[in-house]
Amino acid sequence: MNRRRYPVGAELVGGRVHVRVWAPKRSNIEVVAGGPDGRASTLSAEGNGYFSGVAEHLRAGSAYGFRLDGSDRIYPDPASRYQPDGPHGPSQVVDPKSFGWTDATWRGVPDSGRVVYELHLGTFTAAGTLESARAELPELAALGINVIELMPLADFTGAFGWGYDGVCLFAPCRLYGRPDELRAFVDSAHALGVAVILDVVYNHFGPAGNYLAEFSDHYFTDRYTNEWGDAINFDGEASAPVREFFISNARYWIDEFHFDGLRLDATQSIGDSSSTHVIAEIAEAVRQAAGTRRTYLVAENEPQHARLARSPEQGGFGLDALWNDDFHHTAMVALTGHNPAYYSDHQGTPQELISALRWGYLFQGQRYEWQKKARGSPALDLQAKHFVTYIQNHDQIANSARGQRLHELTSPGRLRAVTALMLLAPPTPMLFQGQEFAASAPFLFFADQESELARVVRTGRADFLKQFPAIASSADLDLLADPGARSTFEVCKLDFRERTTHAPAYRLHQDLLRLRREDPAFAQERSDALYGAVLGPEALLLRISCPTGDRLLLMNLGRDLQLSPAPEPLLAPPDERGWHLLWSSEDPLYGGHGTPVPEPGLNWSVPGHALLVLAPAGDDT
Repeated sequence: MNRRRYPVGAELVGGRVHVRVWAPKRSNIEVVAGGPDGRASTLSAEGNGYFSGVAEHLRAGSAYGFRLDGSDRIYPDPASRYQPDGPHGPSQVVDPKSFGWTDATWRGVPDSGRVVYELHLGTFTAAGTLESARAELPELAALGINVIELMPLADFTGAFGWGYDGVCLFAPCRLYGRPDELRAFVDSAHALGVAVILDVVYNHFGPAGNYLAEFSDHYFTDRYTNEWGDAINFDGEASAPVREFFISNARYWIDEFHFDGLRLDATQSIGDSSSTHVIAEIAEAVRQAAGTRRTYLVAENEPQHARLARSPEQGGFGLDALWNDDFHHTAMVALTGHNPAYYSDHQGTPQELISALRWGYLFQGQRYEWQKKARGSPALDLQAKHFVTYIQNHDQIANSARGQRLHELTSPGRLRAVTALMLLAPPTPMLFQGQEFAASAPFLFFADQESELARVVRTGRADFLKQFPAIASSADLDLLADPGARSTFEVCKLDFRERTTHAPAYRLHQDLLRLRREDPAFAQERSDALYGAVLGPEALLLRISCPTGDRLLLMNLGRDLQLSPAPEPLLAPPDERGWHLLWSSEDPLYGGHGTPVPEPGLNWSVPGHALLVLAPAGDDT
């Protein structure tokens, strides 16, 4: 018999279905075809809690489940590859070789020039399916997107949700399509030069449809606290099979679906005191599964631990990049003028923006008043490529009363300027779906749960948002969308006609991504080539040094600024040449009001609510 590919689950091996499960809590495991009255076969006990055997009555496409110790109830496979009726229903045998891949020459995530696009499949298109999302891939590629980050796909209960309450980690969510449709999405993206990474949740399981405790009491631990549920047991008694389960899951997405990497959710809640952290083992498993393909591993880490993005040789976990909430927070304060709740330690000053783009995290061990403790660790050695910057993402848009997009919260000029700052600065930029055309659709928190759990979720969401004083009044809380209402989910769907009706915003993003891609100064993405200075209370300059010609970015979020004199060496023209205007956020093509031709030889005039890009005179790259 040929060897299995993964430690657990139902696999086609040598033409037959081999089933293996870890269930140390049980003494007898039967594989049952279809429902409770289906044909059954008993698995053999291997020891160490494992049971396995060939299920002669199963084939590709067969529905099956487990009968535990002779009970009447049939449970889904903890490592099910597909749940056609959701987490409460039977599992299905999947043949991963049934799909014909065409990406043999694909080399993976680009070494440089990455532009990430976060996408929620249920709301990205009206249909909310993989097939309909696949049809939009050419437009995303033409825009300049080369890394798509899919929000979690592990199957969860209900008819809609964000995906962070997944319970079937190996089963692509049936709401979006079948496993082969996910393979087709990735294959088509690769054909267009677009990598696809998957957001995975390895810190908790969802509250409904999780049957792991029926198989073992060792999946979870009380050694660590977790705000979303029971913490995963990565380092306690009988933790080896648990670690293997998650590490295999990471390898599975890369191997069987050709994903180009992972985004690891809330890594601060993955507790592990082992000599080698499970995150480091996940990173190694992903690299091995990808072979010669380049992968991209990104972490969300609220405490801002730089170690995750250092190599194992440097004592790190070997990930590629970290989400930079500090940039988001200071940019939001600069854009809106408000800094409540977790924004309260950010002032939105020019210096904060410069430092976030040059050094990554703003808090690298200093006291964080909002949390009444130190936050972060030194990260001065990390480069721009180690940070992902954004001004919108799923969490931050939804963490408001109405899930409003940024264009509804600030002035058009300010938003154009900060968008340009993010898209032209060295760190890797990320857009959230629809941001590129100023989508009118909000992005709210939605989760379809059973009645009592739905009430708990609704109350919990309202309690979370009470940290914002503007929302905390009872009147405002009454306006919060019900997470369990179908209408809350439906209103978040994008309308792609807005690429045309909101053409100035779309053109802005197209041109900025082209400039980032084609201009040699921006394309180099080097933080050590970035120099910055504060020009005024709401104005800054960035100078990006480049052998072929430096670039100046002048951004002013306040009133028109006249610098006369201008005793700032970063304004000095290169090689005694003058500067000329290369690009302006106030171009009428983007809905701006035009830009007076700067005359830096006489004085420096920086218009308000704008960002200007200057190049050496005669350089029209």
